[in-house]
Amino acid sequence: MTESGRPTLEELRTIDLFDELDDTQLELWREASEIRELPADALVADAGEGSTPDFILLLRGVVQGLVTEAGRVEPVTRQTAPTWMGAISVLTETRIGGELRSVTDVRLAVIAAEDFTRLVTSQRPVFRRVMRAVRPVATRIAAREQNRERLASLGTMAAGLAHELNNPATAARRAAADLADALDVLASTIGLFVESGIERAQVEELVAMQREAMERAAGRGPLSALDAADAEDELLASLERLNVSEPWRLSEPLVAAGIDAAWLDRLAAIAGPGTSAAVWWIASSLTTRELAAEIAESTERMSKLVKAIKAYAFMDRGELVETDVHEGLETTLVVLGHKLKHTSIEVHRDYDRSLPKITLRGSELNQVWTNLLANAIEALGDTGVISIATERDGACARVDIADTGPGIPENIRGHVFDPFFTTKDVGEGTGLGLDTARRIVTERLNGSIDFESEPGRTVFHVWLPLNGPAADSGSRAAE
Repeated sequence: MTESGRPTLEELRTIDLFDELDDTQLELWREASEIRELPADALVADAGEGSTPDFILLLRGVVQGLVTEAGRVEPVTRQTAPTWMGAISVLTETRIGGELRSVTDVRLAVIAAEDFTRLVTSQRPVFRRVMRAVRPVATRIAAREQNRERLASLGTMAAGLAHELNNPATAARRAAADLADALDVLASTIGLFVESGIERAQVEELVAMQREAMERAAGRGPLSALDAADAEDELLASLERLNVSEPWRLSEPLVAAGIDAAWLDRLAAIAGPGTSAAVWWIASSLTTRELAAEIAESTERMSKLVKAIKAYAFMDRGELVETDVHEGLETTLVVLGHKLKHTSIEVHRDYDRSLPKITLRGSELNQVWTNLLANAIEALGDTGVISIATERDGACARVDIADTGPGIPENIRGHVFDPFFTTKDVGEGTGLGLDTARRIVTERLNGSIDFESEPGRTVFHVWLPLNGPAADSGSRAAE
């Protein structure tokens, strides 16, 4: 990098920002500027921790804006001289969202943030031009970041749901395969009985013993792991003594049904040479019932998850809906279940079920619960308590979401609802979660949102008008 003093007035005249300034006004900008010359592929500015953004006049060359997404560098903007850069970062006192790098050799005039702010606010023509240019850019950035926030949330939710759905789906698939094997045994039993020479009277007695085994299984509670292991070892020895084929596959379902050695001896006395087929037939009958119940339970779990997602997204309802606020809270907890699954976090509920339904637009309120609950989960880590309480507060329903985490540091409490404000590392958060929640509650639902925080307890309060988004301005929500 080389430095060569200050730019000339002629160079500054090439920048459209100064079109309405006379030489005296422009001289102030020249005095505040410092020339920097950089070769191609040099770092012009970045989002380094603690760095102060500068306002940059690009006098010669091309500069590329880059952002890092998931470890991948992507180009976002390309600036060609003569132009200016960095006004949004300076005016909002925020770091830039990535880095600026020279594409060619460049000549820059750099103005410190404090000097830029002083000059812009003192020269109305420049201020107007900056604002005209900044507004659409800021709008596009906000829209892009909000979309990225929604997509990131959707991706996280989808990954969690895929995991949640995979467990019952895998269980159902395994049970279906085992059920097919059991049905094959049942289908072949009659033929095996015939080949063994079993008479009709013997078959009737075997059917009675099968029914007895099914009744025992239906009325029997689970055994402890130790007792079950001992019983299976004992029964396995009896099965081997009776020359039952593959006895290790039958001991578990028979023990679960309460079958013991004496019961097997009774069965063998009836079945004779058909004992192995009879034992397999009864064990398969027991297994079939268990597998059918497992498939029913697994598919019911999947059905409940799908139902929760439909309720969360209001997929089967029109835009304006009446909803129970508790339904939204519960379906959001289901959607975020993957975040809670491997933690010791407890969720306590204190619901006022007498609250009337609230009129709102689609699933927007669930976005609020998602942001608040996800933040609470992240604040707690692996252990702690999340408390959700609802009550009537004047003309509003009040929802409190509290956690026993470390609290919000005092020096950032005034910024938690600011757009783009985040305590996460660059690339890990957009800083739009709480801003989105605030805008939905205040602008879309005509409610209000606030919080209290201290070490060991943070609680977000949300007030929602009970007479819908068009609540009168005299309600608590409009204060």
